[in-house]
Amino acid sequence: MKIGDHELREDIFNVPVKKHILWEIVKWQLANKRQGTHSVKTRGEVNYSRKKILPQKGTGHARHGDRGANILVGGGVAHGPKPRQYSYHLPKKVRKLGLKMALSSKAKAGDIHIVQELKVGDTPKTKKALEILKNLGLDKEKVLIVLPSKDEVVYKSFRNLKNVKVLPAEGINVYDILWSSKLVIHAEAIDKIYKRFET
Repeated sequence: MKIGDHELREDIFNVPVKKHILWEIVKWQLANKRQGTHSVKTRGEVNYSRKKILPQKGTGHARHGDRGANILVGGGVAHGPKPRQYSYHLPKKVRKLGLKMALSSKAKAGDIHIVQELKVGDTPKTKKALEILKNLGLDKEKVLIVLPSKDEVVYKSFRNLKNVKVLPAEGINVYDILWSSKLVIHAEAIDKIYKRFET
């Protein structure tokens, strides 16, 4: 597959796309991001007396135990959430295939731009970053910029733009690729992307 002057590998940028695999990987990524720190107090943890609030029989009222019962206001929660781990295992083969499919979907839609350089100067400048996007005609798009390696100046230049994400080639993932409407790849990052699939 050819984009501009660059010939891209067919086995990475031109594979059949299966939506279910992409959905499975996005679900896995979002599950891994969940902190799972939610917690409520059970009946045994609320701070109330354990004394029975009224006699079992003879009052004409419903039977009750202590004030911490879950049916009373301020009582413990029955079957509420407790801290847990949401992450789970997804085979490496599936993750690699999904990344190929995400890149292929952008390539087939003509949403990949390959640039030779991203010059923002020696210090971070958001104005310069916006100028680069305008020159590419992408200032109104959701853009994922892929760099060969971490670059603090480029990252800080683009981080104030809410519709732009900057990632090194080793950090690209299915969720962020699908989030973006356009993919801007630095020419030197292409080989780094290929290396992702060698391990």
